Amino acid sequence: MDVQQVQQEIIGQWQERIALGDSRAFRQLFDYYAEKLTHFAFSIIRNQEAAVEIMDEVFVKVWKNRSGLRQVKNLTTYLYTAIKNTSLNYLSKKANEQITEPFDFVNINLHTGESPEQSLINAEIFKKINAAVDALPPKCKIIFKLVREDGLKYREVAEILNISINTVDAQMVIAVKKISEKVNHSFHILPRSLARKK
Repeated sequence: MDVQQVQQEIIGQWQERIALGDSRAFRQLFDYYAEKLTHFAFSIIRNQEAAVEIMDEVFVKVWKNRSGLRQVKNLTTYLYTAIKNTSLNYLSKKANEQITEPFDFVNINLHTGESPEQSLINAEIFKKINAAVDALPPKCKIIFKLVREDGLKYREVAEILNISINTVDAQMVIAVKKISEKVNHSFHILPRSLARKK
């Protein structure tokens, strides 16, 4: 059993315990997802305070509707989708108009936290990679962020954004190609984990 499977097992246990009213399991779930979900909300609405409020709102609803968690097949997808929908509702209210292309203006800033692969890349190359990611088309960038930074599988990203797995795959190919073109010869030292397994 790999790390991701272990994590899913733990999340599944939290899910079952929360459905039974276990507040400690709910706190563990909150601590595990809060930062990632806040960052995802922020990537859509570009307002940190509102992003935290949206994350809190989603978790309040999860707790209120905890008895229904047993029917949720994939809690990660469920939470990210809830954040996306709540964020878009926030934007709709702010703009007082219907949002028809919500991801055309999304601006993603990837975290630059330390990881083993980053230690292999010197500061100059990493700077080029960040610039290349920032230059990606908005929809391509949000897909790249969810796969690369948040560690979601292609099928989970497809479900969250309501697109096909093939679209996710194609956008990841575009992202990696554009980044490699920007970074040129420096790119070959990046580990192959830019794209994850489907």
